Amino acid sequence: MTFKSVLKKARSEGRNLLSEVEAKQLLGDAGIPVVTTLLAESSEEAVSHAKQIGYPVVLKIVSNEITHKSDVGGVKLGLEGSEAVSAAFDTIVANAKKAVPDVKITGVAVQSMASEGVEMIVGMTTDPHFGPVIMFGLGGIMVEVLKDVSFRVVPLSERDAAQMIDEISGRKLLEGIRGQPPSDKGALRSVILKVAEFAEQHPEVEEIDLNPVLVYPEGAVAVDARIVVS
Repeated sequence: MTFKSVLKKARSEGRNLLSEVEAKQLLGDAGIPVVTTLLAESSEEAVSHAKQIGYPVVLKIVSNEITHKSDVGGVKLGLEGSEAVSAAFDTIVANAKKAVPDVKITGVAVQSMASEGVEMIVGMTTDPHFGPVIMFGLGGIMVEVLKDVSFRVVPLSERDAAQMIDEISGRKLLEGIRGQPPSDKGALRSVILKVAEFAEQHPEVEEIDLNPVLVYPEGAVAVDARIVVS
């Protein structure tokens, strides 16, 4: 899968939002750490993917018509075993059809379930005057509640990425609180820089949203990914 082939497919289908599976595969190919995610079009395929990835797994509905998957019952977490995965697939599809009548479902994403880490967000938007702008801040629902974020215009330097991390109020979470070890800021800087590089190399990309990016004492990984193309 190449960026050009994914872009061509999306345009032929009249959509500008890449599926989560497409987004993660492209970002992973670009060196950005993402959880392994495969697309299943049947419960049998979901079980096969889960065995390949390794339990526990997460299942999520994939549809261009559904933005907030959890709101429609389109997400199942911590699934162990074939029966649980098969049942979750059927439930997720049924929930989506009930919430959005006549919804077009691409399939169900099967992904590895990441362990808990510090939740951050790395994103990109396109400014009409400055072009690609990288955003970094507290992730999860905190990005909507606190809006604790910093911005830089592409291209970015290592110093820019470091400053973005240090500028947010929530940086203390990365330094370790209540006996927790400090998080890997180097890995986080790498994610920020690689997202900026990806945006610079692909001007067709209008938005990128990695939320959350889970940061650990060693390493970081994006759990959810969203890409909007022109």
